[in-house]
Amino acid sequence: MTKREPETAEELLNAVGPAFGKLRRSSLLEVEDPISEKDLSRTLVLRIVLDAEQEDTGEITVGAVGRHLGVDPSVASRMVSDCISAGYLVRAASQQDGRRTVLHLSPEGRELMARFGRHQRAAYDFITADWTEHERLELARLMIKYVASQDSLARRAKGQGARS
Repeated sequence: MTKREPETAEELLNAVGPAFGKLRRSSLLEVEDPISEKDLSRTLVLRIVLDAEQEDTGEITVGAVGRHLGVDPSVASRMVSDCISAGYLVRAASQQDGRRTVLHLSPEGRELMARFGRHQRAAYDFITADWTEHERLELARLMIKYVASQDSLARRAKGQGARS
């Protein structure tokens, strides 16, 4: 039995959430240079550290990783420790407050993230291979816009929380 496509605007919009839920799971497609499930979950932590470095948003601590992921501090600590054990992250003393420990990507962590980026692009190309160029670029543009809007909302909420 073939699943029918959403027909109304309401059905289409209600299908978005479940579709987003399937995106990360489907990224394990057997495209070139596949990423292991373990390393796939490590990229969640590594992406937070890498984004902070690239955006120069300050130092990233284990607590900040937990806040970004919306997980308990003990869960964040285990996730970070796993990335350190795998050789993808290193701990360093904060340059702003010597009592704090901050996180940095190791060369191996940078290579994993570069490989993950290539894997994501290969998966996107594979999945959208029979789409028109316009469709492929429009989805990419809209996904980037969606994420930017989500980040903007998170920054505003964070700013409002600090004033409360």
